[in-house]
Amino acid sequence: MSTSVMTGLCATATSPQVFGLLRFLAGLGLGGVLPAASALVGECSHPKTRNLVFATLFSGFPVGGIIAALTGIFVLPRFGWQVMFLVGLLPLLLVLPLAIRFLPESITFLRAKGRQAEADRIVDRWNITSDDAQHGVPAPEQSPSGTDSGSMSSARALFSRSYVVATVCFLVMTCLCLFMIYGFNTWLPEIMRRAGYSAGSSLGFLLVFNIGAVVGTLIISLAADRFGSKPVITTTYLVSSVAVILLSLRLPTTVLYAAVALAGVGAMGTQSFVLAYVSKHYPARMGATAMGWTLGFGRLGSMLAPPLLGLIIGAGMAFRWNFYALAVPGVLGALLVGLVPRTPQAEAAAGHGGVGGTARPLAGQT
Repeated sequence: MSTSVMTGLCATATSPQVFGLLRFLAGLGLGGVLPAASALVGECSHPKTRNLVFATLFSGFPVGGIIAALTGIFVLPRFGWQVMFLVGLLPLLLVLPLAIRFLPESITFLRAKGRQAEADRIVDRWNITSDDAQHGVPAPEQSPSGTDSGSMSSARALFSRSYVVATVCFLVMTCLCLFMIYGFNTWLPEIMRRAGYSAGSSLGFLLVFNIGAVVGTLIISLAADRFGSKPVITTTYLVSSVAVILLSLRLPTTVLYAAVALAGVGAMGTQSFVLAYVSKHYPARMGATAMGWTLGFGRLGSMLAPPLLGLIIGAGMAFRWNFYALAVPGVLGALLVGLVPRTPQAEAAAGHGGVGGTARPLAGQT
């Protein structure tokens, strides 16, 4: 709600300083929306379809970008920039009532507050299988001091010995994803224009990038739910790098459009699959904190991409260097995926030999 209100108030800004303050406050609210939504989606979705659910959630990002661009094309020449920010009040009128009416409360939150009956009703209504139940999370152990280790804060638990390697990998992987996403969305039209394409064609590439991200991500999410997160995330990272390298070559326009669409899948699709992986790796009680840290640290990538690519363009370097800068994160991300260890629950199951003496990997952890 605060994001929508502050965005609308930007239309009334009387100076650049006031405008910057309002945008900053809007960003604070917006920064909490995606982690909270991701944590709730992870908690309320079945592990076997979680990649599809996250892909559907994140398809709103490119769809929103397309709608914003088309709205700007119509509104700005006719009504001015202030009206564009007033449009930001629409979520307050359209989305907030629907969220209040239909979104369930977090089951973990309800149980932590002792509202067990309410939590059970939500579980029954939505046919939810919680991560803790699915993964067989053991009861909290007693620390030497006699305190319950389960009372450890979620933030500290993320960097405990059991999770620190995975946490660092997820933080950096998301940073690399957002670097690619914001690099493309900010500079793709300009880079393609410098490569010799017309302004109209360059904007067309950006449109294809977002459309490819929506359609391709939804399709590939079905494979992620079937084969697990690791192989699919590795593949989409590498697909993004290969697609970007193709863009640096003089290829037929049809092939270039296909490469741009694959880049959209590789960049935005990977982000949704990484967050689905995060939601499956940690117990439900750590879900919101894990999402917040992952997306918060990942914002470093979104902040670094526009100025870094801008420096490359401003330095007069060949346009190909922009594509190389966008390809490297995909390769690094693919390498990091292989470093993510199995969950402590999977390790415990392997140590006990599993059922019948054979340890079976958990869905999505292979």
